[in-house]
Amino acid sequence: MKPYMKVSLAALAIGVGVWVGAVYNDTAIGAGTSQPGTADDPVVTKSYVDQQIAKALGGGASTSPGTSTGNNGSTGTGNAGGSSTAPGLPPLVSGTTDAVEIVTVKPGQQLLGKSGAEFIVRSGKAVIVSEGTNGVADLTDGVDLTNGQVAPTNHLLSFPRDGRGITVLDGNKYSLTVMVRGGYTLK
Repeated sequence: MKPYMKVSLAALAIGVGVWVGAVYNDTAIGAGTSQPGTADDPVVTKSYVDQQIAKALGGGASTSPGTSTGNNGSTGTGNAGGSSTAPGLPPLVSGTTDAVEIVTVKPGQQLLGKSGAEFIVRSGKAVIVSEGTNGVADLTDGVDLTNGQVAPTNHLLSFPRDGRGITVLDGNKYSLTVMVRGGYTLK
């Protein structure tokens, strides 16, 4: 191909590109015409939805979160945020949130999970406490841990039924530090 043909085709390609860009420019400009937060904008925030739900249930426009009730060391709620304080809204049920609580289990105590609870032993030597032949699911290794077996540290343990839990290994004088998601009872 001759040099003047290459230059002519390049100029033609650039010209066509500029023309196509000018024609389709109106479409790109039209995409940004509605302002966020107006009736034309279909995207809403979670706080707006919460406000509208509270209004619909007769609770007014309260958007403040619940107050934290903490844990007195005997029964865990699985809900670190406490119960909802908005009028008209029911309190949150135990174990319905993804809140994680740090629980210390002293020697001689048992940490029993409610149905669906999850534990991660962060420090200390723990053993499984279970009534019956079935035990606790170790989701990290994919095995079932039965009564009296050592619970490995940093493994996700799932408690499918009430009455199953962990305790400090016999003869160990150090406490357990456990991350808990869901309901639990400390005996």
